[in-house]
Amino acid sequence: MSTMYTDEKNVQVLLSLLKEHGIKRIIASPGSSNSPFVASVQFDKYFEVYSSVDERSAAYLACGLAAETNEPVVISCTGATASRNYGPGLTEAYYRKLPILAITSSQPIARVGHHVAQVIDRSVIPNDVARLSLNLPIIKDAEDEWDCVITVNKAILELSRAGGGPAHINLQTSSQRTYSTNVLPPYRKINRFLSEDKLPKLPGGKIAVFVGSHRKWDERETKALENFCLSTGAVVFCDHTSGYFGKNRLLFSLVGSQQYLNRVPLKPDLMIHIGEVTGDYPSISLSGTEVWRVSPDGEIRDTFRKLTTVFEMEEFVFFTKYTTNSVSDNSYFITCENFLSTVRKSIPDLPFSNIYLASILAPKMPQNSVIHFGILNSLRSWNLFELPEGVRSMSNVGGFGIDGCLSALIGASLANKNRIYYCVVGDLAFFYDMNVLGNRHVGNNVRILLVNNGKGTEFKQYKHHTSHFKDYADEYISAAGHFGNQSPTLVKQYAENLGFEYLSASSKEEFVSVHSEFIKAEPTERPIVLEVFTNSEEESKALEMMMSIHKDTVFGAKSAVKDAAKGILGKKGIATLRKSLGKT
Repeated sequence: MSTMYTDEKNVQVLLSLLKEHGIKRIIASPGSSNSPFVASVQFDKYFEVYSSVDERSAAYLACGLAAETNEPVVISCTGATASRNYGPGLTEAYYRKLPILAITSSQPIARVGHHVAQVIDRSVIPNDVARLSLNLPIIKDAEDEWDCVITVNKAILELSRAGGGPAHINLQTSSQRTYSTNVLPPYRKINRFLSEDKLPKLPGGKIAVFVGSHRKWDERETKALENFCLSTGAVVFCDHTSGYFGKNRLLFSLVGSQQYLNRVPLKPDLMIHIGEVTGDYPSISLSGTEVWRVSPDGEIRDTFRKLTTVFEMEEFVFFTKYTTNSVSDNSYFITCENFLSTVRKSIPDLPFSNIYLASILAPKMPQNSVIHFGILNSLRSWNLFELPEGVRSMSNVGGFGIDGCLSALIGASLANKNRIYYCVVGDLAFFYDMNVLGNRHVGNNVRILLVNNGKGTEFKQYKHHTSHFKDYADEYISAAGHFGNQSPTLVKQYAENLGFEYLSASSKEEFVSVHSEFIKAEPTERPIVLEVFTNSEEESKALEMMMSIHKDTVFGAKSAVKDAAKGILGKKGIATLRKSLGKT
């Protein structure tokens, strides 16, 4: 019989990646829910399949086979209590660090707890039967497919990580009976390397380093990245949470934000991803062809959905190992730098908004000061403008919540009473965390810029998916009207009663007249709150203007037409039109 694979996509992902990772030995136990997997491997000569009716015995067979060959072995069973019988053998494998991948097939897990025959709860397993236990969903869309690819790679890589051991995948089945797939689709294999391994060669072409939020850099780490850039011509894409100020650094969010930009000429062939969560959403679109992730945690973080390789090592080690004595062509950096400079020269006259405030204040921030940004609107607005050298910046992008921005600022300010600490925060986040301003440890080195637009203006931005609700969004989505509804006295009285100096502005003219006090280089007698009143319409207009500075002759025209069509026809109308034209 010729090889015919199940049409269940999650099984296809699993089979394809088993092959990519060189895993061929399988011990199969009989059953219905695992028949799509078993039947598919049975007629594929790549796999070396053995049968075992008793799952307990199957797990021990795998122990012996894995120990003898020093290679991974897969065990496959059906639903009901079959997986429970793997317990003793997997416990043995766990303590002996044997690479056994247990694939327990099951009906959809939504049926758990509903007295459906042969359905048990596998969501929690004993601590010492597998290093990692994951669920493989039934694939219904592209998001499920991406999830499956990452899940299978994670489980397989865990077999050899930190000395190795067993891993578990709960494989859901939709019980399809069709086997019409002749060739397995290729899926993205992810590799992991340690510092002592023989590392892969850098691919040819343009290289970029994307830095997410990052702890303080020391001189050694900075020098290692600088030398890497010197020998490879790499560009370093940063935002205000990245903390890198060495060679080939570019604050590139302004370019990434351009909605009518043809990104292809600016994208690298290889993106090296370091750091943690980023708030620089626009620059994620510049990821290019392939992504390598470097981190001591060695975890699979597929932020760009193009990850192929994980390097479980310190960044200093990675960049040192990939640095040569030669000096590389720096043309890619020069191209990106020139493009950024061109866009910056075309910044329009902005309406009164957070972005406008950033355009005025950013270049004037005092040397050696520190600035904290509220998430989303404040961070995004200030990421569009460069800060003076020596000004450090950060944001609570780890959990990425509205809470804690002011408290984090006050906490940081306690570290050095002689340094000025700033915070730029929206009104909802301010009032969420305002109690910290009454803390008796607050010093005169604290300065807060409160951008009060009377709501969560993020939800009114022209590109936000809730913006089409317009004023209806104010009631519940953007939470307008709370906290005094832009009261001119509420924050003033609160701040002054707590010992703060209070400043305010409701127009460009008023802001220009008061902002010099806010950015004084020397300490002031009291901490400062500068409250600026804006509105969501102007905030949205300013963002749209900043995202529309550059228009590629052809690409920009096409995008403008596409945006106009979306505005007239809507998503459903666009889909209908494409269908009628025979496009997908």
